[in-house]
Amino acid sequence: MTLSVRWVARHGEDERVAEILRRLVPLSRAEPGCLQYDVHRVADEPRVFVLWERYVDERALEAHTAAPYVRELVLGEALPLLEERTRTRLVALA
Repeated sequence: MTLSVRWVARHGEDERVAEILRRLVPLSRAEPGCLQYDVHRVADEPRVFVLWERYVDERALEAHTAAPYVRELVLGEALPLLEERTRTRLVALA
């Protein structure tokens, strides 16, 4: 299970969003079902962040989503600072 996630921070909130993501990355990477959890900032658009998430299966993704720190950091802290959030589920071709 792979996700491509795009966050666009509200004007003036990009540094707060970046700090939340810095806290989220090591916690997510430590999950037993997480294969990859990378966060990038678009070079010429500092308000735009791209998350690349890979999990062993759907159950691992569900465990990630239900984790208390995800609820706190993403739902509680980050979402109110975002102008846009897009999650795209990807399926490998080969």
